[in-house]
Amino acid sequence: MGILKDISESFHEGGWGMWPILFTSIVIIALIVERAVYLFKSSVDKDKLLALLKSQVMSGNVQGAIKVCSGNPTPMTRIVQAGLMKFNKSDNEVQAAMDEAALRELPKINTRTPYLAMLSNFAVMAGLLGTIAGMIKAFGSAANEDAANKAAELAAGISEALNCTAFGIGVSLVGLVGYSLLTGKTTKVTDDINEVTVQVVNLVTSHRAQMQQ
Repeated sequence: MGILKDISESFHEGGWGMWPILFTSIVIIALIVERAVYLFKSSVDKDKLLALLKSQVMSGNVQGAIKVCSGNPTPMTRIVQAGLMKFNKSDNEVQAAMDEAALRELPKINTRTPYLAMLSNFAVMAGLLGTIAGMIKAFGSAANEDAANKAAELAAGISEALNCTAFGIGVSLVGLVGYSLLTGKTTKVTDDINEVTVQVVNLVTSHRAQMQQ
């Protein structure tokens, strides 16, 4: 309770500048949670998936390979499934089907994450704006007070300024850490998709004669 009370007091001492930073922090946390959940659900054990697909394709059971994909719907498996659905077509048509599916799926993986960098910068700027406002208020109030009250007015204004600065930097750090982690995860998911799709195309094209029997 003591910590919550201190946080509440610091927030109120920070003045109006704390509110836009608070709103930004809520948006940042919501984005991090939403993206983390989506990317976690989009992750696939690529080695296990490739082993299952290879065993099905090598035995000529394309429908089995398609069922493997449809049974575990992720961006990667949906792209692979699009290519497998064209197994009896030409190599170009298989690749085109997978490229078309990738155009639908890849933007969903990358979406919204870049906003975290922008919001992190906004939090710092909002904190800086609150700092400047607090300093202006401090010196403006002190100028209109007698000598006995100047120190108290300056202290109140400086406290407001520093609280905004600290809050803005703290929120920015959360956003930047989340952005870095999510960008790394996004890159890994995308790289896995590219690797798996290339291997599946090679697998399908090299065993088309067997699959068509």
